[in-house]
Amino acid sequence: MSKHDHGDGCGCGHDHEFEHDSITLSLEDGTEINCIVLNIFSVNNNNYIALQPEEGEEDDENIYLYRFIQDDNGEPQLLNIEDDEEFEAVADAFEEFLDEQEFDELFDEDEDYDLEDDGEEE
Repeated sequence: MSKHDHGDGCGCGHDHEFEHDSITLSLEDGTEINCIVLNIFSVNNNNYIALQPEEGEEDDENIYLYRFIQDDNGEPQLLNIEDDEEFEAVADAFEEFLDEQEFDELFDEDEDYDLEDDGEEE
């Protein structure tokens, strides 16, 4: 995986001020797509990775989910998720991650929001 610095003038189309890991994904038809690593997460003691093609790549609206392992040399290996139940569990976990991110962003935008009950009834 390589680092992609999303700063001013990177030209990738993303409006980020932080670094993302990126990876070149080789599809079964021989097509190569540069992808941003959205998250690496665990489900049932296995690691998984969520990838999204960089803006401007074909299918840049899609998200790819793979089982993620590192070989003996520490190189990342992506394995297809063949089992439907496993894929469903991984997709659910990733959707939960996205929901948490949206929730966090909601509260980051409004820093003055107070979650404490002030004791008054309306």
